[in-house]
Amino acid sequence: MTIVKASMAGTVWKILVTEGEQVAADQEVVILESMKMEIPIVTEEAGIVKRIIVAEGDFINVDDDLLEIE
Repeated sequence: MTIVKASMAGTVWKILVTEGEQVAADQEVVILESMKMEIPIVTEEAGIVKRIIVAEGDFINVDDDLLEIE
């Protein structure tokens, strides 16, 4: 299982995947907004989205868990 973590603090602007969806390595899965910039978060490996931990609009900190992939 892989945990996708936030690379910086910000607000979850958009979640691009759903639970149960197949994702590829380096696929954008979440977009954060910080200092009026959009920061895409990508997966490091392929798999299936097991659980989405955050919701759009949530404020997150660096290294917070965003979703689980297996």
